[in-house]
Amino acid sequence: MVVINQWRKGISPVIGILTARKKDGSIAGNGTLFIELQKKLISLNGISFIFTLDGVHQESIDGLIYNPKSNAWERITSPFPDLVYNRIPFRSSEEELKSSMFFASLKENNIPYFNPGFIDKSELYYLFSNHPFLHTFLPSTIPAIHKQKLSAFLSHFQSIYLKPSQSARGNGIFKVELDAQKKIHVKGLKEDYVFVSFDSFWEEWESKLLEKNYLAQEEIKSALYEGKRFDFRILAHAENNQYKVTGIGIRQSQKQDITTHIPSGGKLLPYELLRNEEYDLLIETVVQHIGASLSETFGFFGEFSIDMGISQSGEYFIYEVNSKPMSFDESHIEERKIEHLCQLFLQLTGKKSD
Repeated sequence: MVVINQWRKGISPVIGILTARKKDGSIAGNGTLFIELQKKLISLNGISFIFTLDGVHQESIDGLIYNPKSNAWERITSPFPDLVYNRIPFRSSEEELKSSMFFASLKENNIPYFNPGFIDKSELYYLFSNHPFLHTFLPSTIPAIHKQKLSAFLSHFQSIYLKPSQSARGNGIFKVELDAQKKIHVKGLKEDYVFVSFDSFWEEWESKLLEKNYLAQEEIKSALYEGKRFDFRILAHAENNQYKVTGIGIRQSQKQDITTHIPSGGKLLPYELLRNEEYDLLIETVVQHIGASLSETFGFFGEFSIDMGISQSGEYFIYEVNSKPMSFDESHIEERKIEHLCQLFLQLTGKKSD
C-alpha cells in the first residue's frame, strides 16, 4: 500500500472522490470520469483518489489512486483531502447514517465538498414552484397519492406522466392516458396495461404510487423535429460564484415517446442543429437561477444537469434536474466537463492553475 504523501511531494490540491460499493463489494462509479480527472489534475499539479465510506478513519482515508504511468489503480492511505467530490451513485448509500456523519465531519474541519446529495423530485418541484422566475417553467404537477385528486387531474389533462420522486434516467416513469370510453392506458418503457376504470387502476397501483412517492405531471405536447419529440440535455458547473453552461445536447425519442434518454432508445442530435440566440440566452438564465436556488436551499452544488423542453405552442418547460450528471455522449461536452470540474477544484481549494 502506498502512502499518498509519497505521491504528493509538494503537489496540491488533493481531491477525494467519494463513491460507494456495489453489492458484490466492488467499487461503483464512473471509472472513466475518475481516470480523466486524475490525468487533468496531474497536469495542474494536483492529484485525486477515490474512496468509500468504509475506508474513512479518524485521521486518514484508505482509497485507490490511478497511476497513469502503469495504467493501474493502486491502494493508498491518505490524510483527509483538500476537497471532497461527492459521486456516491446510490441513494441508499447516501442516506446511511455514516454518510451524514462524514459530511458533518467535513464541515467541522472546514473541508469543502460538493454535491450535497441526490435531488428529490417532490422537493425540487416545491422549491421551483415558489421561485419568482423558475415557477413559469414547471408543468402542472401534483403528488399521486390521493385517489380523488389524481382522478380529477387525469380527467383534466387526459394524458399525464407518473414519476417516482427518487429516480433518474427515466426509470419508473409511466405515461397514463384516459380514452373516450374512460379506460385507463398505462404505458411504460417495456410494458403496457389497460384498466376498464380509474377505480380498477387505483386498486392495482395504489401501493406502488404510495411506496415510491409518485408525482403526477401533465403531458407537455412537445415540439417535434422530423416528426419526433425532442428535449435539451444541459450540463452546468459553478464558476466564480456563478453558474455557467458547460454543454448542451439534444435527445430525441424514437420507438417510444415516454423518455428521450439514449439507454431507453433515444437518439442524440447536435445542439447546433436547432441552436439560436433565444435558446442560448434562456438556457444561460435558467442555469444561473437553478444553480443559485439549489445551493441556497440544499448546500453547494458544483454541477448539475437539466432536462428541458419546448411545447408545440412555443412554451419552455423544465422536466428534471440531476445533481450527479451521467456522462454525456458528446465527447466535446465531456472534455469541457473535466476542465470545468478541475478548475472548480482549484477555485474551492484556493489554488491557481498555471
